Amino acid sequence: MIRWGYPCENITLDASTNHTLQLRNIREERIREKFEQNLRDLWRMLEWNVLQGIALFRIGQHLVPFASHPHFPYDWYMAHADALREVGRFARQHGLRLSMHPGQYVNVGSPHAGVVERSLAELRYSATVLDALGLPDSVLVIHLGGVYEGHHATAQRIVKHLQGEEQILRWLVLEHDERLWSLRQVLPVAEQLDVPVIVDNLHHRLNPDHLTLQEAVRLGLSTWNGKRPKLHLSSQDESKRAGAHAGRIDLEDLYELLDALEDAEADIMVEAKEKELAVLPLLSATGRKSTEGKRA
Repeated sequence: MIRWGYPCENITLDASTNHTLQLRNIREERIREKFEQNLRDLWRMLEWNVLQGIALFRIGQHLVPFASHPHFPYDWYMAHADALREVGRFARQHGLRLSMHPGQYVNVGSPHAGVVERSLAELRYSATVLDALGLPDSVLVIHLGGVYEGHHATAQRIVKHLQGEEQILRWLVLEHDERLWSLRQVLPVAEQLDVPVIVDNLHHRLNPDHLTLQEAVRLGLSTWNGKRPKLHLSSQDESKRAGAHAGRIDLEDLYELLDALEDAEADIMVEAKEKELAVLPLLSATGRKSTEGKRA
């Protein structure tokens, strides 16, 4: 069985978990307003997803805007944990899997202490959100970031900075990228940290490192140690730079990834500009109105 999902916002509902504000406005009342707006939209999207048979959703990093900033004005966890626990209970009841995926500004392998500390602060915030949700299958996905003084030196810094972060490691999953870190280069870091690896079909196409997609998927699945694996699916926007996501998924990309899975059960996050509108055709193309069934 394959389950499907999309990230952060829903075009049909005009809803988002990334409502934010400018840094100069980080006053408690303004942040609370944005959190409440994000929370309302999160509820709307999750309820809609249940009706559509969409099991995965990625929560935006701005759920609590600037929560990792050193000048954040209040204890956001004490203020909002109960509301997040309610979301977690709903997700558990309906078999939903929630995740977070901080952006490229998270760079744990940087040689600059300030960049590392800001990155860790963002990861701790994300992990705390997942703690509050209380869903054992949630994941916190990151790329390995830039390469400084070579891959080996950068990888060692990443391991050094993360290996004592038990809260982060509880949720952490690593992802390869289209240019700097191939799957082969990510796997040893994941092994040292004892965390899984997500395979992304488009990143792999652009940075295969002599692996077929089938070989990459087999390697990626082997890192999940009995947990339900997760993958990313996207298609190239031919009018933009290599790696830019198209609005929807080319069915050839869909079937190539499903073939590489070799009937393994997995969750697939669809990374496309049209969000849920890109997922709905895949439910039909794979013979599923809900989250069950096999590819037609």
